Amino acid sequence: MTAVTAPGWTLKPLPDMDERQFSQWRELLEDRTGIYVTDQRKSFLQSSLMQRMREVECDDYQKYYEQIINGPIGKIEWATLVDRLTVQETRFFRDPAAFEYVENYIEKHRSFYDKKTPLDIWSVGCSSGEEVYSLAMLADDLLSDHGVADAFTVTGTDISVPVLNRARRGCFSDRKVSLVPDYYRERYFERVSEREWQVRAPVRNKTCFAQINVLELDRVASHQRHIIYCQNLLIYFRRWRRQEILNRLVERLAPGGLLVIGMGEVVDWVHPLLEPVAKEQVAAFRKRTD
Repeated sequence: MTAVTAPGWTLKPLPDMDERQFSQWRELLEDRTGIYVTDQRKSFLQSSLMQRMREVECDDYQKYYEQIINGPIGKIEWATLVDRLTVQETRFFRDPAAFEYVENYIEKHRSFYDKKTPLDIWSVGCSSGEEVYSLAMLADDLLSDHGVADAFTVTGTDISVPVLNRARRGCFSDRKVSLVPDYYRERYFERVSEREWQVRAPVRNKTCFAQINVLELDRVASHQRHIIYCQNLLIYFRRWRRQEILNRLVERLAPGGLLVIGMGEVVDWVHPLLEPVAKEQVAAFRKRTD
């Protein structure tokens, strides 16, 4: 597979994906990432594949599939492709009700956090970092008022290496930053170009990013987190897989810790160590301390 050299390739029409090919690619994606592409999202899968296939000058789904599976640089190409196949829709403070609950949780427990025992937050499926920096700004603002501004860390994990590289820079367009409340934008962002802003270093330095496949959470150290934020990720998995992922996350949640998920992402899921929070428009659970 080579980089595009002929401009005509970018406009070259590719054939529609037949049912056998769709099934083959869908199984590969689910096997490697857990993401299940429904029949209704076949066009998304096809268009994402087409975009990458044009870039590497390949016009055959089967040939490209074989290169991914058996080719000498298949792993490298897969890392690029998975960035195209995973949905990366996110924005700052995306769910106001959930962030308000997290704010109240931190405020209530702020006396427990200091430099020896910092507030530990994990953003699962963090995409390009807006969620991580939203949580970091929130934590910094709350803890600064109590003289322990450095007593927190926010870890963002995602399967896509390219998107994590973008997240680490902490740079965002005018359009994205325009959605940040004025208070946070003025306090935590600085303009670095005519069209770009960057999260200020003191907060940026309290974050870290790592590649993690949620199918392999059993390989992640059972480090106990105070808050695990996992919104708008589980909807892309089958129901049984969602429950499996949540069970793994519970193992990594500290007693009294908070697990936040998206509204409607999981139905009728219960865990003996969790109790749901009594709050409308917020899907969250507290881990029992007994």
